[in-house]
Amino acid sequence: MWERESMNESTPRARRKFSAEFKRAALDRWEAGGKTRKAVAAELGISEWNLRDWRQDVERSPGTMPTVRPKTIAELEVENQRLRQENQSLRNQRDILKKSLGILSEPLMNGSRT
Repeated sequence: MWERESMNESTPRARRKFSAEFKRAALDRWEAGGKTRKAVAAELGISEWNLRDWRQDVERSPGTMPTVRPKTIAELEVENQRLRQENQSLRNQRDILKKSLGILSEPLMNGSRT
């Protein structure tokens, strides 16, 4: 029992830091998504109390967090093309894995089986 307590004291957890852009995007997702604070926090892998604190910070001093700049049409087209290429690459990888799994799971065709 004593060992467990001393182990917890000797290994403090590292505090995670989040960028202002991440905080703003998380708050926008919470406010625009129609989801609960807890659901949005679970999706993002953060504590729901982070969202609460970040919102309070914004309400106290609205200019502290930058707003997310909307992307131009050209930027969106470039990102869309990149995502399409990545999607195709992932599909190819998936198909290769499916084929290799099929080959590996086929029964052996040798003379010992009848």
